[in-house]
Amino acid sequence: MPNESADQILEALDPDQRDVALALHGPVCVLAGAGTGKTRAITHRIAYGVRTGVYTPTSVLAVTFTARAAGEMRTRLRELGATGVQARTFHAAALRQLSYFWPKVVGGAPPRILEYKAAVVGESARRLGLGVDRIAVRDLSSEVEWAKVSLVTADDYVKACAAIDRPAPAGYDHQTVARLIASYEEVKTERSVIDFEDVLLMLGDMLSSQGAMADEVRRQYRHFVVDEYQDVSPLQQFVLDQWLGGRKELCVVGDPSQTIYSFTGATPHHLLTFPTKYPGAQVVKLVRDYRSTPQVVTLANQLLARAGRRGGAHQALELIAQRPSGPPVAYVAYDDDEAEAKGVAAQIGRLLAAGTRASEIAILYRTNAQSEGFEQALADAGIAYLVRGGERFFQRKEVRDAIVLLRGAARSADPAVPMPETVRDVLMSAGWASEPPSARGAARERWESMQALVALADDVARVAPEDAPPTVASFVAELDERASAQHAPTVEGVTLASLHAAKGLEWDAVFLAGMSEGLMPISLAETDEAVAEERRLLYVGITRAREHLQVSFGRSRNPGGRATRRRTRFLDGLWPDDEQSRTPRRSRANQNKVHLTGEYDRALFEQLREWRLSVAQETDKPAFTILVDTTLAAIAETRPSSVPDLAKINGIGPAKIEKYGETLLDIVARSGA
Repeated sequence: MPNESADQILEALDPDQRDVALALHGPVCVLAGAGTGKTRAITHRIAYGVRTGVYTPTSVLAVTFTARAAGEMRTRLRELGATGVQARTFHAAALRQLSYFWPKVVGGAPPRILEYKAAVVGESARRLGLGVDRIAVRDLSSEVEWAKVSLVTADDYVKACAAIDRPAPAGYDHQTVARLIASYEEVKTERSVIDFEDVLLMLGDMLSSQGAMADEVRRQYRHFVVDEYQDVSPLQQFVLDQWLGGRKELCVVGDPSQTIYSFTGATPHHLLTFPTKYPGAQVVKLVRDYRSTPQVVTLANQLLARAGRRGGAHQALELIAQRPSGPPVAYVAYDDDEAEAKGVAAQIGRLLAAGTRASEIAILYRTNAQSEGFEQALADAGIAYLVRGGERFFQRKEVRDAIVLLRGAARSADPAVPMPETVRDVLMSAGWASEPPSARGAARERWESMQALVALADDVARVAPEDAPPTVASFVAELDERASAQHAPTVEGVTLASLHAAKGLEWDAVFLAGMSEGLMPISLAETDEAVAEERRLLYVGITRAREHLQVSFGRSRNPGGRATRRRTRFLDGLWPDDEQSRTPRRSRANQNKVHLTGEYDRALFEQLREWRLSVAQETDKPAFTILVDTTLAAIAETRPSSVPDLAKINGIGPAKIEKYGETLLDIVARSGA
């Protein structure tokens, strides 16, 4: 790819992604649905800008929210030949700049960064005479973080919470929390430490008050890309505004339907109001879903469509599946939680036997406390797993030891021997073997870690240019860079993760477990806004699946217990049992509806969309009120030739046939001529 032309970069994109790549000058807003290739679009945009000479690589700063996403972006940019572009998390980019400017602006070394707030929050609470346990410290730490990323000071905390009806952490009143926030800042000052939010606050303040410093940063960075813009906080937006300094060379990418971190201060407000803030901004929508089968995409679309206007249904992007038809979504009600865990483990065993890799399977749940039962069931079944959010990959002893050995080997490695082969030889001395050990537990986990390094060595060699083969030294440098960014390679094993931790990831098979009322939505979601966010969280879970998706819950908590649980309200009308409970008359009517596979005529579908757009513009109505995309896709698949054929398609009733029937049939007929 590094040797390909600018035109060849564009050829790898679909029409909408190409529109993103060609929009080299801001302001640009990309509304990208799940699985629509947003990372592909923005990395190709940057690479195209570099290849055509519009961008100097070092003048581009791309920021996102996780180290993994930033690492993925850097890898793709490198493969596209756009080396020199900075792709970092907000915090990493800010820390780099703060560390550089601190000696010049303040003098001396920057303060030490507090990795965890708990100790300081606990000390602050004790000074105020508050009795706190571990849970209280955790909740208060989260509230301190929310206040800081929301730009709410201790003096303004009570008023700010009243304005948005935000409850104080359980057991405390707002005035007490305000006092604790003030005490927290005092303790930090006494200890000469700052927290992660201070990194952004201090950098933003320096840029807004130090003209020479701001000028230097703005001369360096002239083009900005912000991924996951629906999750930006007021504090991050403040820093971004300082970086921009009134300029408009900004491309933001996001999806309001994937806003799931409001409790941390994230808000989709900046994404939704972007065209207002930047009149004339180019807005591009990515709706072609390349990740999931039509069955998964249909469920995701239907889930959001049922949200209502207050739940954000009017803002949702309707995805269009691009993959072939797959297996139907499975819905299972187990007798109890133990039966659910065993049942899911058995299903996973069958997938593994059929050839699905363990690393392509995930069990997702609402709270971390739900993982224990699934861990036990997988262990009993002899299935390897990893809990996302556990010990970080590069902090594992076997990984640290392996890197030390590789660093030593880099100095004496034979350049004639391919790098992956040398890596294998080195790791064999640390206990790695070409086949996994038969034992489970710690021995297997150590092997899995080293096997991940072996697989990464193969991947690095595969994408390297032919005229610059990788060396052990360059591989160690890659590992060092990944370690600093916490961009871990894939470890073979079934992933156990909360729905929040699953954001940004995807698997061939996903098991959404514990999907019952009280867990989805969680019982703590008491406001309309909180319930709407729980629905979006389920949407994120659904759209992690490429092919296999199972939704399940246990009717009772313990074996033999009363079956008092019911499945989540979000699947009303979607869970198969709901179909069986409908009236016979409606069921007979449904029998006349056509059976769809999801494989439709793409060219005809685009013609129908163009027609719908023209009607929407003429009547000044939203396009979806004319016919939704799923109905257009059904027309493009079934190619109706008569009014009775049209009437069999969901979404086309007598009124629609009277208004548009003749035109629709004409479009279908002409497309086949």
